[in-house]
Amino acid sequence: MMLEVKDLVIRFHDRIGGEAVHGVSFSMAAGERLGIVGESGAGKTLTALAITRLLREDNAELLGSIRFMGHDMLNTSGKEMRKIRGKEIGFIFQDPVASLNPLMPVGPQIEEPLLLHTDLSKAEREERVLQAIRDVDLPEPEVTIRKYPHQLSGGQCQRVMIASALICHPSLLIADEPTTALDVTVQTQILKLLKRKNEEENVGILYISHDLSLVRRLCTRVIVMYNGNIVETGDVEQIFTHPKEEYTQRLIAAIPTRSKRYV
Repeated sequence: MMLEVKDLVIRFHDRIGGEAVHGVSFSMAAGERLGIVGESGAGKTLTALAITRLLREDNAELLGSIRFMGHDMLNTSGKEMRKIRGKEIGFIFQDPVASLNPLMPVGPQIEEPLLLHTDLSKAEREERVLQAIRDVDLPEPEVTIRKYPHQLSGGQCQRVMIASALICHPSLLIADEPTTALDVTVQTQILKLLKRKNEEENVGILYISHDLSLVRRLCTRVIVMYNGNIVETGDVEQIFTHPKEEYTQRLIAAIPTRSKRYV
């Protein structure tokens, strides 16, 4: 398995009751598209941040084990984690506009992982950036690299984030609610883009969402979380057509009728 999470517990020192995630276990094969779904506060994002060790270590305590491509993630040094993040694991955050530096053109922001993780020459990096922009279907790459985030639409900013997350050809791409702020048409385009990158480059995708209909359109397997626990997991079609748990049934019932026609 590419990723194995076993008995993951996340505790916060400043939180009444302490635990936010309670003994979560799951695994993910190379090239798989796995969804984690649940309402706000279910523990989806915290689980993803724990995998990449992006939680504040002075406040969050992580117990259990997380293994990724042979790395013991909970016992890997900060220096080694910085090598893994961006190179072996790409991360797309929920709000692309907030995640991009408003004072820097998007070209250098896409290039940054190459500066950190490769020995490519400047000319080679520039060509990789242009190719990354083409790969995510942004228009006029030579023009786009000089634009600032405020000059791009929300969907275009999200494509910039995807280009940056994929430019080092990671084994795993974590996408945390990547289409929440986008309209339905752009959501569809982003999902098709992620699926295409998965199929062309065999990059595994861990897709986090509160929207089960979006997960069904992209993923082959789904984990349902509620209140820091996994309540159900299985093949996405099985979960969608024959959900066993009442919480999963409520999630499916809450999907708008119009959305159900497209899942």
